[in-house]
Amino acid sequence: MSVWWPSSGETFIARAPLTFATGAATRVKGMRWFRDSERNDIQNELDGWPEGPSYTARSSGSTAGRNTVKGAAMAVGVAVMGLLSSQSGSVGPGRSDKGSDTSHDRPDEVEDFPVMWAARGSTARTLPWQLDPSRSPQDEYRTHAIVTDQRLVIVGFPYFKGEERRISDEFLWETPRSGIEGVELRDFKLGNDAKIAFTDGSWCRVSSIKRERLTRYLIEPVDFIPLTSLTQAQRNTAERFAAAQAPDAQPPLVKRNPCGCFRVEVVAPSTVHASFGHSGLNTVMDVNGTELRLTEYHQEDFLT
Repeated sequence: MSVWWPSSGETFIARAPLTFATGAATRVKGMRWFRDSERNDIQNELDGWPEGPSYTARSSGSTAGRNTVKGAAMAVGVAVMGLLSSQSGSVGPGRSDKGSDTSHDRPDEVEDFPVMWAARGSTARTLPWQLDPSRSPQDEYRTHAIVTDQRLVIVGFPYFKGEERRISDEFLWETPRSGIEGVELRDFKLGNDAKIAFTDGSWCRVSSIKRERLTRYLIEPVDFIPLTSLTQAQRNTAERFAAAQAPDAQPPLVKRNPCGCFRVEVVAPSTVHASFGHSGLNTVMDVNGTELRLTEYHQEDFLT
């Protein structure tokens, strides 16, 4: 295992899988485009990128036909599920509660689906081609985003099915946190997407099955509480929790939740997983340093 880790003086915060997003609306389903600020296709202008597929959005007539067939199939499915649910127990696929069937950005989610919006020379144009599942299939190569207190980093590594701990990171890209204007969560359909806007006006649309864990630390201020600022009881609890994790666990990261309790999180290089990044090693303690049971958590104490 060769896991990318920042040098001394920089705090590692989170790691999660990341790729360019994929269209979900019928007209753009399975597609993505790379655009300049005039909505021109620029994928053939991106330096060092291998050739990729050229997509054409489906026509309105084709879309209407697909929706008719899809609607009929859904009607049958609903009838079948209703019959099944009338029996003992329940049957059916689960669905994330963060997804939505309503688009609040039709030009970029329904009519078109840009995952890069970048004028010449802008930050988004420097993103690595390995983020594109059409150029870098996920069954062969994975890309992860890493958030530190100073920058956003993209790494990649060959993927071997069934060997989730086999990581050999290749550094691909970085941008300082100061170059990120903001992050917007996009919930249309699956609810795994996010739009990362850069200070030069360019942006990208990305997808992660661990979206909240990753974007939280780009949206929230990096205001971890120094261990020396905690009470002795609080510090003892945080350090005891860290010591109970992997042998290479880093010092605990402590933040105050809106309810007044403290979130304690720990990351360890050895726990990185090819499909999920770093799992959440966290707990919550109250102002007295008492670790809370899950049933004692406030709504603000839960991590998604």
